[in-house]
Amino acid sequence: MNKRNFQKELDKIIDGQIQEDTVPRLLLHSCCAPCSSYVLKYLAEYFSITVLYYNPNISPGEEYTKRVEEQRRLIEEMPVKNSITLIACDYEPQEFYDAVRGLEKEPEGGARCFVCYELRMREAAMYAAEYGFDYFTTTLSISPLKNAEKINEIGEKLSAEYGVKHLPSDFKKREGYKQSVELSAQYNLYRQNYCGCIFSKGEQK
Repeated sequence: MNKRNFQKELDKIIDGQIQEDTVPRLLLHSCCAPCSSYVLKYLAEYFSITVLYYNPNISPGEEYTKRVEEQRRLIEEMPVKNSITLIACDYEPQEFYDAVRGLEKEPEGGARCFVCYELRMREAAMYAAEYGFDYFTTTLSISPLKNAEKINEIGEKLSAEYGVKHLPSDFKKREGYKQSVELSAQYNLYRQNYCGCIFSKGEQK
């Protein structure tokens, strides 16, 4: 079976919107300001975006607060075509620990991370369905260390479960990750050296 090209699937959706001259509402889960920088610059050309900052995996609390404020600052400073608003969720780390209980010793990038993806994407899908968004997606696929196939698989499962369309993505394509690094430097964003959770922090180089 041929490997899916999620970027081309996204291109097709965007092309359809351009033809119809529509600006759909997108609920975007963001893991951090640096990862969201390219995604926001790119997608705000075609969507009205609400950023959902829901990341109970982040540790410690001070790190969470720092990342939220950088997300807020980026949205305020970045010039974009369509509107971007931020919803910053309360810091509830126990939700992450409950979700990954029993997977603490899994290697980074494995089963524990997949559970973490779904925990955060589920919140986005629920919110998008409740408030009538046209699409939901996540910034997670921009990272070269994240499994885009798994992220999209989870998104499609949640789409079927909640009845809201999932926007396919592999944002690292077309130098998306490289552009996110450049935009982070341009806006002087705080770039953390670990994904966010206490387990990834333990494996940081």
